[in-house]
Amino acid sequence: MTKVKKEKTGEEETGGTEKSYQELLANINPIANPLASRKLSKKLYKCVKKAAKFKQIRRGVKEVQKFINKGETGIVIFAGDTLPIEVYCHIPIMCEDRNLPYAYVPSKVDLGLSAGSKRPTCVIMINPHDEYKEAYDECLEDVTSLPKPI
Repeated sequence: MTKVKKEKTGEEETGGTEKSYQELLANINPIANPLASRKLSKKLYKCVKKAAKFKQIRRGVKEVQKFINKGETGIVIFAGDTLPIEVYCHIPIMCEDRNLPYAYVPSKVDLGLSAGSKRPTCVIMINPHDEYKEAYDECLEDVTSLPKPI
């Protein structure tokens, strides 16, 4: 009466729930423009992870909105699959008024995980810091080079 170990399949090892970039694009909002490419999304997630270590992020609509109004600078990252759109549709306009760079990434779940949270997050603002200046500057350059919505 010994226990038999089950062999793990490839799907179980990776979690099985991870979606590809193309699958995530199917759930994007119509206002998600400028949308970060797959490569830029990974850079942004890494930058958020580094900023979260030093507590240099603002997470959530209420907090991001408050600090934009106070005049704080940084990169604003939106999740493109947030519904209803009315939750955060006013923040891109606030960013444009204050010349803050912003971009959309396809998944709120991935955005929340990169910030060290178990819950999905629809808006994050990364503040500049000396410890991750290279990654921040690279992301800033890439986000500002994205075409602005009309």
